[in-house]
Amino acid sequence: MKINPVYRQETKVSARSFRLPLIILACNSVLALAGLLEMHVMVSQVKATAEIQYSSFLSLYLFVAAIEFIMLLLIVPALTAGSISGEREKQTLNLLLTTPMTAGDIVAGKLAASLSNVFLLIISSFPMLSLVFIYGGVTAGDIAMVLLCFSSTALLAGSIGICCSSVFKRSAMATAASYCAMAVLVFGTLALSGFVSSFGTVPDRSASHGGSFSWLLLGNPAVSFGLILKKQMGGAQTVFVLDALAGAFPSCFKEYGWPAVSMVVQILLAGLCLRIAVRQVNPGRNRRWKI
Repeated sequence: MKINPVYRQETKVSARSFRLPLIILACNSVLALAGLLEMHVMVSQVKATAEIQYSSFLSLYLFVAAIEFIMLLLIVPALTAGSISGEREKQTLNLLLTTPMTAGDIVAGKLAASLSNVFLLIISSFPMLSLVFIYGGVTAGDIAMVLLCFSSTALLAGSIGICCSSVFKRSAMATAASYCAMAVLVFGTLALSGFVSSFGTVPDRSASHGGSFSWLLLGNPAVSFGLILKKQMGGAQTVFVLDALAGAFPSCFKEYGWPAVSMVVQILLAGLCLRIAVRQVNPGRNRRWKI
């Protein structure tokens, strides 16, 4: 089996450094601390009121999952934004281009190496999400759906980081551009959808065409993540704020329909970003797309 040389080299470097273990340790320590603190607060409330409301224990699951999702949005662009620009700064990108590898091979190797570390972080966080099994209310399928959402989000964020890294020559500029792009994708689409809906051009917001502008949110990973949690948690008031931000969603999507379509759109956007990255890595050579 042929292994991408860039991927093989990057994974060797990661395995020999303390950076990856420290990131995993730090992220899981934050999740564990947040989860245990939330459990302590809930147990204290039960002791104070002598009432047990098992629905409130779902906030533990929401709290830990939301923290991990935010950490993914913050960590993944930083891991990938310096991949191509770092080679330019070290003046080794031209050496890579003189090898039989295509620009697509270089981009794919860099992305795969970064995402393998991120996926390892996602898998290692499974025990923290499983704390909710102590009280029940969430199934293994629910957690699997959340982990799938994490994976698509990591792929999109990593592809945006690779794209910015190939466009900008400096890693600092590429990192800043990656975070700006993620901010526009997450907060900009929400703001635009809410701004357009606030004009009141649609008399019935619950109508099927009332959420026409919400199609802009299909590429927003935060919306799909919020809808997954809303479906899993039922009537939890903590996720109802999503409706006020996103407006009325098209009624043709039921159950997990919207998140599933959104994840497909995110994968397509990731492919577009990778296509741009390949063109920017070596614009003068025959651009063969081999990923």
